[in-house]
Amino acid sequence: MKINFAFFLSFAFFLFSIRVRGQDSLQSPEHKLADDIVADSSIQRKGAFDKELDLIDLYQRIIKKNAVPRKENNNPHLSMVPAVGYTEQTEFAAVISSNIGFYTMTGNHDTQKISSILTSIAYSQKKQIIFPIQADIWTKNNEYNIIADWRYLNYPSITFGLGGRANINHGNGYTIDFEYTKIHQTLLKKFASDLYAGIGFYYDYFWNVREVDPPAGVVTSFQKYGLTKTVTASGLAFRFLLDSRKNQINPDGGWYVNVIDRPNFKFMGSDANWQSLLIEARSYFHLSASSKNVLAVWSYNWLTVDGTPPYLLLPSTGWDDFYNTGRGYIQGRFRGRDMIYLETEYRFAITHNRLLGAVVFANAQSVSRFLSKELQIIAPAVGAGIRIKLNKFSGANLCIDYGVGINGQQGISVNLGEVF
Repeated sequence: MKINFAFFLSFAFFLFSIRVRGQDSLQSPEHKLADDIVADSSIQRKGAFDKELDLIDLYQRIIKKNAVPRKENNNPHLSMVPAVGYTEQTEFAAVISSNIGFYTMTGNHDTQKISSILTSIAYSQKKQIIFPIQADIWTKNNEYNIIADWRYLNYPSITFGLGGRANINHGNGYTIDFEYTKIHQTLLKKFASDLYAGIGFYYDYFWNVREVDPPAGVVTSFQKYGLTKTVTASGLAFRFLLDSRKNQINPDGGWYVNVIDRPNFKFMGSDANWQSLLIEARSYFHLSASSKNVLAVWSYNWLTVDGTPPYLLLPSTGWDDFYNTGRGYIQGRFRGRDMIYLETEYRFAITHNRLLGAVVFANAQSVSRFLSKELQIIAPAVGAGIRIKLNKFSGANLCIDYGVGINGQQGISVNLGEVF
């Protein structure tokens, strides 16, 4: 049986809390005092975090026993985690991941959405380099939402062809090597409470694309589809967003609906004219009013509307913006013109202070067969995971999940911040 992972060991949970006194020099003492008074009354939320514990608190209790108890304030909170791991896709890899959560205005954080910037740098035994910068910025009073997704990948990775019936145990996977630059930038404007719409520019460029070890004497799906050494996709993105969540790093309630229509045009530099559509929805429920446990549901539907997208930009397992679809399967396991995906997860605390938590989850995916829009098999997976509270104010967790799919598929995924 081919194992999709050996282990993923996250060690040395280093945590850094950076206190940045943003814009203090631009405020008069009177305004600053007023802001601090509002912050003390609204941010602390009547001791909402007093009974919670994170790794910073744990560090203070062990190393700095006389440290003053922390209170939430208007300063950004940075979480950083070095890790080393092993997956079939990367083999051994060293990763440093960081997340910063902050508010763009002082005052009532019960209404202001938290902004976040997530970045990491990874280098693997397969000589892969992964460097993303992802930002979700909310301006004052949530009037605008600025979304950025920039990344560079040098990424030899396995592909298994098109459709949902390829059997991984028959050794049909082989490596495609490429370098990749992604620049996706969107600006959304609020038109009603929690309702946004806007436009963006999406640019994807692949170069040094090559098949490393294709099966001998066989015309691969990539070759049939159209293998080229460079790929350019460039066009607009028309985006609709409904987001009633207050914390995007670790949602504990609300709805998220995200619709992106992406037409790509030759006159804007794209190799071909084609169009994709993403329809995504997430919801978060408390099963009882007195419980902080969360039942989360995620629907992710990635469709080809018109034309022929490049092979490497077709809907595929684990190739969403955060590489999170299909826990329990290797990245790129299924690929087709259309992908339908559904996942549900139950999140609960293990310790009363919420330092440790856990999740159980189940998902299912289906992709269209080769060049058709007909969906093939449904591939389910189930799993469980551990949550370690890195920063109780931003809600950042270290998430370590193990999933099991069909045909002996299994895998471990690690995230800084919740999967969805």
